[in-house]
Amino acid sequence: MGKIIAIANQKGGVGKTTTSINLAASLAVLEYKTLLVDADPQANSTSGIGFDPRTIKSSVYECLINDLNPHEAIQRTDTPNLDLLPAHIDLVGAEIEMINLHEREYKMRGILDQVKDEYDFIVIDCSPSLGLITINALSASDSVIIPVQCEYFALEGLGKLLNTIKIVQNRLNTALEIEGILLTMYDVRLRLSNQVVEEVRTHFHELVFDTIIQRNTRLSEAPSFGISVIMHDANSKGAINYLNLAREILQKNNLHKEEKVHVGV
Repeated sequence: MGKIIAIANQKGGVGKTTTSINLAASLAVLEYKTLLVDADPQANSTSGIGFDPRTIKSSVYECLINDLNPHEAIQRTDTPNLDLLPAHIDLVGAEIEMINLHEREYKMRGILDQVKDEYDFIVIDCSPSLGLITINALSASDSVIIPVQCEYFALEGLGKLLNTIKIVQNRLNTALEIEGILLTMYDVRLRLSNQVVEEVRTHFHELVFDTIIQRNTRLSEAPSFGISVIMHDANSKGAINYLNLAREILQKNNLHKEEKVHVGV
């Protein structure tokens, strides 16, 4: 049975989609069967892993609104062990269309229940909001990873997100845990980056992952090629950071396989 991890932060530009794509790809190359779910109307995970959202016929939208079987929408990617449940622009209107649906907060859970036994991990890229689709993702998940960028105002809005997670835990999904807070966009040359790391670790202690995601050119350019950083340049800092994050999550969940990392460069 697959572990479902939501990547959430209502703040944009914190490395949420980058983390979703590259964590999913890292788990996949470590030979864990992984499904990446794009639950963001911007469909950046879909395009970032090599699909054109404009040509997608069946997506997470059809699953949420029309009860399409997710098996009909899931796409196989070029990365071994990695599948995608894509998004397209129609997802923008899904929240309004879902308002009158029965048990609307549990639609995503119903979708993923149909496929979770086929995967070791399911990673959900949430939209940068605390709307109904993000609530759906949190209600369906076992845990949540919160990316926080190493920049000024890093902690701004984090309280609101943690409060939303608490509400979901109390009312919709008592099993939801915080997998960890992930520091992203770290620049070793900036004193500010180090101050943010210190501040976040002081506030949240063991909730913060040991792995820090550094700013990296290869990481930034990989989505323009429609591939993860590990497929773009397996020796880059970005690839190594996300592989380390995947290993840290595996260790935390007491999951270990003999490593045979196969990547195309």
